[in-house]
Amino acid sequence: MLRSILIGAATSVLLVGSVFAQDASQSYKAGSLVIEAPWARATPAGARVAGGYLKITNRGPQPDRLIGGSLPAATDVEVHEMTMSDGIMRMRKLDGLEIKPGQSVELKPGGYHLMFTGLREGLKEKQTVKGTLVFEKAGSVEIEYRVAPIGAQSGGHMRH
Repeated sequence: MLRSILIGAATSVLLVGSVFAQDASQSYKAGSLVIEAPWARATPAGARVAGGYLKITNRGPQPDRLIGGSLPAATDVEVHEMTMSDGIMRMRKLDGLEIKPGQSVELKPGGYHLMFTGLREGLKEKQTVKGTLVFEKAGSVEIEYRVAPIGAQSGGHMRH
């Protein structure tokens, strides 16, 4: 009996790892840019804003800039930066976010992120949401965000 429980648990761990590997490998290309693992946080009822997160790597010889995007459920997608100064959290809209050649930029909670404003409907945990990112040189690329629980600190939530 104990052996079958252990085998079942081991199988579950392997399946969970497989699902996570699929989520972690979610990537998109726009010119020389690679966009990895886009995710967003679920929103509470009535929320009009949400955050989007991902990693962008520039494999080309020239810099590029993330300048915005679109999301069918939102009126606008803006690039924002959150910083801590004298114990006060500050957020500001950026005109764009540079991705230098050979470097990566990670958009994550508490730092650079996408702000989805004017939400017409909430984002629900475990759903996927299609959107578009817009880059200065690489142009537009369609992506899909996986929605993590409210307050998630990473997109790794899909492990469960």
